[in-house]
Order: sequence, then structure tokens, then C-alpha cells
Amino acid sequence: MKLGVFTVLFSDKKFEDMLDYVAAKGIEAVEIGTGGYPGDAHCKVDDLLDNEEKQKEFTNKIAEKGLIVSALSCHGNPLHPQKPIAKEADELFDKTVKLASQLGIPVVNTFSGCPGDHEEAKYPNWPVSPWPNDYQEVLKWQWEEKVIPYWKEKAELAEKYNVKIGLELHGGFSVHTPANLLYLRKHCGPAIGANLDPSHMWWQGIDPVESIKILGREDAIHHFHAKDTIIDQPNMNRNGLTDMTPYSDMRDRAWYFRTVGFGHDSKVWADMVSALRLYGYDYVVSIEHEDGLMSIDEGFTKAVENLKPVMVKESVSEMWWV
Repeated sequence: MKLGVFTVLFSDKKFEDMLDYVAAKGIEAVEIGTGGYPGDAHCKVDDLLDNEEKQKEFTNKIAEKGLIVSALSCHGNPLHPQKPIAKEADELFDKTVKLASQLGIPVVNTFSGCPGDHEEAKYPNWPVSPWPNDYQEVLKWQWEEKVIPYWKEKAELAEKYNVKIGLELHGGFSVHTPANLLYLRKHCGPAIGANLDPSHMWWQGIDPVESIKILGREDAIHHFHAKDTIIDQPNMNRNGLTDMTPYSDMRDRAWYFRTVGFGHDSKVWADMVSALRLYGYDYVVSIEHEDGLMSIDEGFTKAVENLKPVMVKESVSEMWWV
């Protein structure tokens, strides 16, 4: 396994400076944004696509630092009911898949998106209750008319280019639980998998280790994020899981993100890493830092320090004690 980082953290740094910085921290892999929510500070798709010379320059700079690229990420909402927003995300995804293929990068990360509740809707509608029955009708329409048809087409595109799709299970989007992901994968094929982020499991009341087992049995984990979450139980009792309190009002939120080790201790993270290996994941654990109490440098550094001791670097070739 390799320790990585989602480089959107360092969008203020020049590409070469970012590579120098993360390599010096002991990072082995970088996940790079190509646009959408992560931005494209370190990877301009239109400049690199179909340009062998610029691609070679890009990959050489990464390789010179002893790094690999674990994934290209273009998180957006390609199912947004406002067509210009959806079109921008859709076109970026297609370009990112093609670029990943040309660069030999095996995974493209994104969100599943979330549609509206009818063809003329203006905003996404995220149903989270099975009753009143209106919500069931909305959910059925979304999946049958929008989610499955869209991702079936994109899975075919990914297979054509030999790239895997890592959907981040994230609240506010149609795919946000292991069950959602496996349902979509059943209809669209194995190119669809998870970019599994335990921080989003915790706030939904899902045990990340169990989510790894559920998805791992289906070989459905394509990428893994390392970010922590803390539950503030008094606020949870008041606001519930689907807390709409702004992220900036941390004192009043039911939950908020922390850097690795500041929401759950090292044993919990060791259990997750062990579960990943148990179910065949031997790829990158990519740090994502969204801790409102620490600077980027401090939060990132502590995440590296807390993850290094629990990473499994050498798998057993044979059980010599048997």
C-alpha cells in the first residue's frame, strides 16, 4: 500500500513546489484535481489531452520525485437539473477519463451527482426519507430516468479507455452508501466502484470497517480517502445526522471533519487498513484534509504522522507458521 494525498490542499503552490513538498513529507502518491469542486491548479486537462510532449513533461516531473498518480479527480454534479451545470461536469468527466487513459492512471474519482425531482426542476433533490410516499416516487424517477442511464453510459466509456470510476460516497448525492454503490454497480458493471472516504461513513452512522467488508467482497473499492470525523453527541441529539448547520459553525454542528487521528484513534485506523488488505485492496490511501481547527500544513503533517505507523507495506507471501 502507498500513502498519498489529494493535492487540492496545495492549490496555492506551483506544481513543482507541491511535488517537492509532499515528497519531502514521505508521500508516495498524488491524487490530482482536473476541475469541478477540486479545481485544476495542478492539471489543465485541455492543455494535456492529446499532447504527448506536455504529458511526458507532466509525468516526468512526478516520477522524478519518486511519486505516482493514484487518480485524477473531477468531482462535480453531472446530473444537475440545470443543464449548463450538468454539461460542464459531464464534459470534464469525459476529458478526464481520456486523459487518465493516455497517462496510464487507473482511476478517475468523482461524485455520482444528484438530479432534481422532475425534468423542469431547478435544483437537486436528495430524498432521505421513505415516507411520505412522494419521496419514493422521486427516488424511483431519479434512478430509473437519470442515475442508472447516465452511469451505464459512463461505465462503458471507462471500460473502453481501461479506467475505473471511483464514486465518492457522499451525502447530498444519489450514491452515498455502500448499498447505493452496489446497486448502481449491479446495473452498470464493474467499472463503477467506490472512492471510499470513512469520514462520510461515520456521520451517516456507518462503521467504515464494515463498509470496507461490504464493498471489498465485491471488489468494489477503487480508491480510498483518509479523513476523520468527530461526532458531537449533544449537538447530534439536537440536530440529527442530516445537520444543516454551516460547516463554519463548528461549535453547533452535530459532526465535523478532523484530520486523521483526531476523530478516531490509531487502532481504528489500523483496523481500516487491515480490512482493506484483508479484502484485497493494495493501492493508495489518499489523505484529504478538511479540518476546521488546523492549518493545511499542520493538519496534513499530523495525518501523515498518524497514518505511517499503521500502513501495511509488505503483504505475507506464505503463512510460514502453518
